[in-house]
Amino acid sequence: MEGTAVNRQQLIGGAIVFLGAILFSAKAVIVKLAYRYEIDSISLLALRFSFALPFYLFANWYLRRRTLKPSVLTSKDWFQVAFVGIIGYYLASLLDFLGLQYITASMERLILFLYPTIVVLISYVFLKKPIQRNQVLALILTYIGIGLAFYQGLQLSGQPNFALGGILVFLCAIAYAFYLIGSGELIPKMGAIRFTALALSFSSIAILLHHLLVYQWDLFHFHPMVYFYSFIMAVIATVIPSFMVSEGIRRIGASNASIVGSVGPISTIILAYIFLGERLGNLQILGTVIVIGGVLVITLSKKR
Repeated sequence: MEGTAVNRQQLIGGAIVFLGAILFSAKAVIVKLAYRYEIDSISLLALRFSFALPFYLFANWYLRRRTLKPSVLTSKDWFQVAFVGIIGYYLASLLDFLGLQYITASMERLILFLYPTIVVLISYVFLKKPIQRNQVLALILTYIGIGLAFYQGLQLSGQPNFALGGILVFLCAIAYAFYLIGSGELIPKMGAIRFTALALSFSSIAILLHHLLVYQWDLFHFHPMVYFYSFIMAVIATVIPSFMVSEGIRRIGASNASIVGSVGPISTIILAYIFLGERLGNLQILGTVIVIGGVLVITLSKKR
C-alpha cells in the first residue's frame, strides 16, 4: 500500500509539473501576440506583474496565517530572497521580453532551455563542482544543437537584430540559472511556495519601479487586447504554473521535475505554430532534438 501511495504521489507530481511547464511555455507566444498592438517591452512586463503581484501577496499572507509557526526570516534572508527574485524574474524577464522583439517564440524557448547546462557551468566555475565526462559530452552536443538551430533561424528570419535577440535571451537564461542556484539555500528554509511568492513579489515591485522611472506608470492608453493578453500571461502563464512547478518539485524532486519540464520547448513550438504561424526548418528541428537530448543527459547525471 505504501508503494502504491508513493507511485500515486510521483504520478500526481509529474502531471502537475507537466501541465505547469506547458502553461509556462505559452508565455513567449502571448508576448508575441501582445507585441502586435504596439506596446514596448517594459510596459508589457509592468502590466504582467501588475496583474500577478496581488496573487503573490495574497499567497504569502495566506501561508503565514495557515502556518502555526512560520519560519522567522532574518534580515539576511530577506535580502537574499529579494536579490534572487530580482535576478531571476525581474532581470531575466526584462532580457527575455527585449529578446522576443527580435526572435521567434520557438527559438526563445529553445535558448532558455539551456539553463540546466548553464547551472552546471556556473557550479563548476564558482562552486568548483566537477563536471562528469558524460556531462561534458552533453554540453558539447547541446551547444552544437543550439548553434544549428540558431544558424538556420538567422538565415530564415530576415530580422536584422535576430542575433541581438538571441544574445538577450541567452543572458536571460544565465540570470535564471543564477536564480536557481541562489534559491537552493532559501527554499529548504521557507518552503517552495512561500519562496516563490516572496521572490515574485520583489521582482514585481522592481519592474513597477522601473516603469515608474522610465514611463511614470503611463499604462492606460494601449489597445484593449494588450490588457487581455497581459492578464492571461500573468495568471495562466505566470502565477498558476509558478505554484504548480513548486508543488511538483516538492512531490517528485527538482531533477525529476526538470526531466518532465523538457516538454516546454516542444509545447512552445506547437503553440507558436498554431497561434503565430511559426515554422521550423530542418536544421532547427535537428538542433531542438539535440538540445533536449543534451539537457536530459545533464539532468539525469545530476540525479546520480
